[in-house]
Amino acid sequence: MPKNLKRAIIMLSTFPPRECGLAKFAAHLSGSLNAIFGDDCDMRVAAMNRDAVSRFRYPYRVALQISQNDPADYVRAAEEINDMPHVRLVHIQHEFGIFGGKLGSHLLKFTEALKKPFVITYHTVLPEPAASMRSIVSELSRQACRIITMTEISKRLLVDAYGADAAKLAVVPHGILPMPYEDQSRAKGRLGLTGRTVLLTFGLLSRNKGIEYVIEALTEVVRRNPEVTYLVVGATHPEIIIREGESYRKRLVTMVYELGLADHVRFYDEFVSDESLQTFLHAADIYVSTSLDPNQAVSGTLSYAIGSGRPVISTAFAQAKESVSSETGLLVGFRDPRAYADAIHRLLDDPENRVRMGSEAFARTRQMTWPNVALMTMRVFASCDPDLDKVRLKPMPIKLAHIERLTDDFGMLQFSVRNLPDAESGYAVDDNARALIAAVRHFARFRKRSVLGLAETYLGFLGQAGHPARFVGLFGADHQPALTPSPSDNPDDAKGRLIMALAEVAATGGLPPAIAEPNQALLNEWLDASPDIKSTRAAAFLVIGLAALRRAGSADPRLEPLITKHCDHLASLYEAQRSEDWEWFEPCISYSNGAICEALLSGGRLTNNRRWLAIGRKTLDFLIGVTFRDGRYVAIGQRDWCHQGRPRSLYDQQPEDTATMVSALSVMAEIDPAGPYAALRRTVFEWFLGRNTLGQFVYNMATGGCYDGLGEHAVNLNQGAESTVAYLLARLQVL
Repeated sequence: MPKNLKRAIIMLSTFPPRECGLAKFAAHLSGSLNAIFGDDCDMRVAAMNRDAVSRFRYPYRVALQISQNDPADYVRAAEEINDMPHVRLVHIQHEFGIFGGKLGSHLLKFTEALKKPFVITYHTVLPEPAASMRSIVSELSRQACRIITMTEISKRLLVDAYGADAAKLAVVPHGILPMPYEDQSRAKGRLGLTGRTVLLTFGLLSRNKGIEYVIEALTEVVRRNPEVTYLVVGATHPEIIIREGESYRKRLVTMVYELGLADHVRFYDEFVSDESLQTFLHAADIYVSTSLDPNQAVSGTLSYAIGSGRPVISTAFAQAKESVSSETGLLVGFRDPRAYADAIHRLLDDPENRVRMGSEAFARTRQMTWPNVALMTMRVFASCDPDLDKVRLKPMPIKLAHIERLTDDFGMLQFSVRNLPDAESGYAVDDNARALIAAVRHFARFRKRSVLGLAETYLGFLGQAGHPARFVGLFGADHQPALTPSPSDNPDDAKGRLIMALAEVAATGGLPPAIAEPNQALLNEWLDASPDIKSTRAAAFLVIGLAALRRAGSADPRLEPLITKHCDHLASLYEAQRSEDWEWFEPCISYSNGAICEALLSGGRLTNNRRWLAIGRKTLDFLIGVTFRDGRYVAIGQRDWCHQGRPRSLYDQQPEDTATMVSALSVMAEIDPAGPYAALRRTVFEWFLGRNTLGQFVYNMATGGCYDGLGEHAVNLNQGAESTVAYLLARLQVL
């Protein structure tokens, strides 16, 4: 392990390239933990091998290997971990079959020799255990610092049937791939299934899968729906290969031919990659979960299917009874072809309900994506070692994919439905001005000329919309000015953002003439017009942009009078409103709040105006006091804002407000580098990465978009222009 590493965690599990569901789980969870916390905490693996002879070419993440049938190997591994000073705890992934001894009892050799605390995740929890099973699980649970289960059913069983301490238990769901929501058309095309209705089952093949009962049901299904194709995706389980070869698969293939279903069933004999799995899941109209074990505590395949936004038909095993509701799918009995056929007909006969079920399943499972599961898991770790609560979240790699998806030849669309752009929502000056700022800042930082095409598009849009004498704040889907703007539209705010964007472009060196010249011409129009802006935030946006241009070396004589006029206006608002317990500009703290503080800090720094600097600092400190709770940033909620003399709103927190706070703290950190502001900026940014009131990611790593806000109980899954650009602007300031 690196010598300068502060913290490390060892995960005990099977691990790829060993092929089993637990190994894949461990790879996803450890990979997500490293992707999110890897700057401060390294996830390593102690990999379980079948025996002393069988070995795999493991990746660097595997620090230790244990032969499952050698008791001494468990003790050796524990002692090695004891000697690793940076290892804070061990996370055991528990399945009975991967540990040696009766019912995996060799694992107790490891835990008894281990001097580090450990967390154990039980992947299988059986009801009515025999005395020997109860004894082993009870002892592991007694020794563990914390216990994780993936369902409430398993949690109750551990307490009731095994005597586990309820205070130790936490429920963390099985993770799912953070896939975007898609309809089936593109994925079906990739698989050569265009025009087909696709049923899907995937996972390692074994006799307890019960696939034969679905195949039997198809004889009736295809008579009414001849376009149906059933995909069975997955290699045979390696342990089954060792014991009985491919006898089960051969039996299924023979059954398909005997029933005349060769045109309706396809087997894909492969251990599929995540990329291939996403294609199969997106191609499916219905997922069929076929387990024959009523006590199966968790099924990763079922979790993945629901999380991909597909309606599910499942046997009523333990997890399915908790995860599949009438809003997301149908439960059927075990070994019952008639029940499968009836359920398939119900969903195929009602396509609108089928799509609604899939959409509801997708919405209900966003907290189960691997990044969110990693956050939940780290919180469990931190309850064993409080130092782990201090690990910093890594800023994610910058992705422009969703920015590009929202942008067409005319400009940036306002809204999206989940990750899909809403073409009917039209185009707003506010969004295109923000996007222009983000594009030129990205270019200034990375000098990637590909981003200049986006900047040119946004500037072209602003050139059509934003002239002082004929300002248009909103265009419809037909690219024509909207005749009835939204009542919430504030033309002053849009004008302020427009001038801010034009000034930022003018302040950015190295831009091609195709951008710099029309930008300067449009900026000149606005500066000559000396717009009479009254809105508090519009004045702030204008000051921030003009101050940036002045700092970049512009000697334009029009800048300082405008900066002075609007900073004095903001300062007078503060002085008229402030009181002993209210250091703010207005009787309500609402949106884009950090921008007002930033304007006075920027103007004061530029002109050395102590009055503006003092007010900017006082109001920023006041805003910090209002928005920080228990070391976390809590953005002002749009549901009811924060009114003087009333409790502040916690709900409907917006990325835009968070981004302006990041920006204000960036300026304050430059003014006072010895103060707490740089650290506070990082904390505010981590709101996007799950350190927020819901403990969930607001940034979507899969799409590069940003969700539209945090509600009381859930994230708003739409990824519109304002939110996505707000995230990018904040991200560019925490490189």
